Amino acid sequence: MNLTRDRVRSIGWAFVLTVCFALTLALTFRVNAVKSEVRLAERQIVSLRRETLFLETEFEARSNQQQLKALNDVEFGYQAPKAAQYIEGERQLASLGKPRGPDAPEMIRVASAANGDKLAPFPAMVSQIADKPLEAEDGDAAKATVDKSRDAAPANGLTRINLTRVAKQ
Repeated sequence: MNLTRDRVRSIGWAFVLTVCFALTLALTFRVNAVKSEVRLAERQIVSLRRETLFLETEFEARSNQQQLKALNDVEFGYQAPKAAQYIEGERQLASLGKPRGPDAPEMIRVASAANGDKLAPFPAMVSQIADKPLEAEDGDAAKATVDKSRDAAPANGLTRINLTRVAKQ
């Protein structure tokens, strides 16, 4: 095998190009590794900033609670409710779960709601002049008083239109 000068030169250039390609590839991998480390560091920085903000907020809230407690103690004398305010002792607490006895008084009811179809009755209409309830069982007396007031309305220059008559036509 005869190696000529041109042949050695081309083999040399191929070797140099291969080494350059390998170095470029190694450098690219190293750059990508550094970039991923930078991204990881940036994520940690963002996470630490969020945690710092959370801790600052919690510290401010707790310090405000301490200030409120001190203000309530000194200025107003407020205290947190204690169990003794509601239940006198352990026996009363234990009796809460027991059913009522036959001689036990009725429980106090604070409010009641209307049952299903039963509606609460409307209170009677009271005349402001006589201070007595109005008695209009069939509604004719009420219509008569309303019609009289409607007939008196045109005296002031206004005209009323009875909508029930218009709707029937």
